[in-house]
Formats: sequence, structure tokens, C-alpha cells
Amino acid sequence: MTNREPLYSVQRRERIMDQLRERGAVSVSVLASELGVSELTVRRDINTLAQQGLVTRVHGGATLRSSLDTGTRSSAAPMATKYTIGMVVPSLEYYWPPIVHGARAQAAQLRASLLLRASTYDSRDNRRQVEALLKVPGLHGLIVAPDTLGDDAIETLRWLDSLPVPVVLAERRVRTAAAARRLDSVVSDHTAGASLAVHHLHEVGHTRIGLFIESESPTGRYVRRGWQSALASLDLPTDVAMLQGIRFDSPGREEAMDEALDLCRRTGTTAVIVLPDPHAIALEQHALDRGVRVPHDLAIVAYDDDVARFGDPAITAVRPPKEFVGREAVNLLIARLEGGSGRPAYRVKLSPELHVRQSTLPVSIADATVLDTTLDTALDEGDETA
Repeated sequence: MTNREPLYSVQRRERIMDQLRERGAVSVSVLASELGVSELTVRRDINTLAQQGLVTRVHGGATLRSSLDTGTRSSAAPMATKYTIGMVVPSLEYYWPPIVHGARAQAAQLRASLLLRASTYDSRDNRRQVEALLKVPGLHGLIVAPDTLGDDAIETLRWLDSLPVPVVLAERRVRTAAAARRLDSVVSDHTAGASLAVHHLHEVGHTRIGLFIESESPTGRYVRRGWQSALASLDLPTDVAMLQGIRFDSPGREEAMDEALDLCRRTGTTAVIVLPDPHAIALEQHALDRGVRVPHDLAIVAYDDDVARFGDPAITAVRPPKEFVGREAVNLLIARLEGGSGRPAYRVKLSPELHVRQSTLPVSIADATVLDTTLDTALDEGDETA
């Protein structure tokens, strides 16, 4: 057991599902070590997930649900579907798969079928996908993620509000100017997530904390607001490294990252928050190649936590509650269907989590970690030559 904060059961199960989606299979012993709980607790969590039809139990662990699993669910007659829900997301790649998975899992638990359509970030394509779903016989409601910041955003929100079925926005906010009275929404509170990152960096000794973001929308603007607000609340300097529109994954990336590191040096910035986390990994690797030590010379916090753990050293990251966004979107839609027109519109914010890793360790701890690794390597080499 470790001295980490205890996780609630639902959080543990979400972590187990995260690991399964990444690895395909998990072992009880490894999960117990990573989660800081007993193996008995992990087995109980896996049993619960298996009973929900989400995983298949195997000897010593679990896999994602298999079509060959003839467990408790398949032995009984399937329950009749109560609702048909359409869902349109702008991507089935980065960021959105956990949201879709959460929506699917919650829909299954609430006897709803989920019809998924992938769109793009183009408002016209998004509208076409919504219109296609509206033609499905017996459709009860929609979960959508349209552009709410572009030129057509207000018109789009008003159109969605006027549809004959209830609509929930996922990871999108209802703009006040749209005067949309029936739209529900659920979002990750990215402002709070950025604030978590700033406070963590301040707690480990940093006062000059910068921000590198790929773009302003749809997440970047709220991350920037949270960063600015946290700097102000902690009375920290604002003349630090700040870049918007970073492209650390395209031609010219090395020059761009050289400029970013030079900006940190010139402004005395000792820590940065980077959105999204593939750019954080690229920056970390480039910094190390240039002789900039992480976390000794530059601490890095990634925002999104899709791949940050693969950094070397592993990168501290803010993780938006993506799967919970999907689940809550389904909950809001079904509550609207069952509550009727008298139910007020709900605008829900879910708080992200901060996962602390080696990229922001205090220097004294980081040095001790490096020393331990060096000693282990030396001992291993000694064993080989003995």
C-alpha cells in the first residue's frame, strides 16, 4: 500500500477500464499496486464490472468484454430497449473515445440504445449528421458536440434548442447569447483543471509558471483562463512564457521547440503547462536533447493525460473526466425525457483530476529517484559481472 489519497470505488473502476482500453488485459496484482489497494478489492471491482457486462474475468485478471463470454448477462433474455439516443461527436480519435465509451456504458445500464455518428469540426457537417439521426424512427433524444465558438455558433445552438427531441451538449457550453432554454450540457471544468496544475507547481516550489497551448478552442480558452486566474490568486508573476498556437508535431517542430525553450530561459520560466499532452511529450524529449533537465531545469504538466504517462520521465498531467462526461450526458438526457417540459435546464461541470508523476517532482526527490535508478543499474551490472 502507498501513501496516496484513497480512490472511491467508481474511480477505481474507471481506472481499471482505462487500463483495459490501453492494454487489452490487466492483472489483479499489477492493478492493486498501481491503485494502492488490496488484490481482494481489485477482484471485487472486476466482479462488479463483469456483472455490468463491461469486462470478462480471466485467471488473475480481466480483459475487455469478449463475444465468447457466456456469463450472467447472456444467460438471461435481454431487456427491452426503453430509449433510442443519437450521438454525434467531431472525432473518433483523440479525446472523444472515452466519452463515447462512457455514454455507451451508461446507456446500456439504463436500457437505452446509442446510435453513434462521427462528424468533423465543420458546423455544416455536424448539422448533416444531426439531421440524419432525426430521420431515425423512434429517436428519443440527442447528445451532440457542435462548434459553439464559430460564426454560426449562436444560430446552431438556437436550432438545436428548437428540435422536436431533447438535446444535451457534451464538452460544449451553451452560450448566453443563444437564449437556449431547453439545452442541457455537461463539460469538463478546464478552468479548474488548469488551476489545479498551477497550484501543484507552486506547492513544489515554482513561482514562474508558463503556458503553451495548441489553440484557443474548444479547451484552450478555458485552460488559459484557469491559468491566469490561478496566477492572480497566488500573486505570481505574469511576465512568463506563454505561447498560443504551438505546433510541436509538424514540420519545423525543432525550431518551434527551440524558440519555446529560449522563451522559458529569457523569461525565467521554470515550469510550463502544455496542452495537449502529445506536445508535452515532444517538448520534454526536445528539452532533454538540448541539455535541459526535467524536472530540474524545467517542470512540465500536460493537459489531457492521454499519453503523458509514456514520457521519460513520466509527465504529470491533468486528466479531464471524459468517461464521466459521456455517462452524465446520457443521465441528463434520460432525466429530461422522464422529467418532462417542467424540468429546468442543467448545465453541469465535472472536475478534472491531477496525476502527479516524475516531471514535476521537487528537485531533491527527483535527484533521489535518479540515484536509486543509478544504483539499481550498477547493482544489476555487478550481478552480471560477478
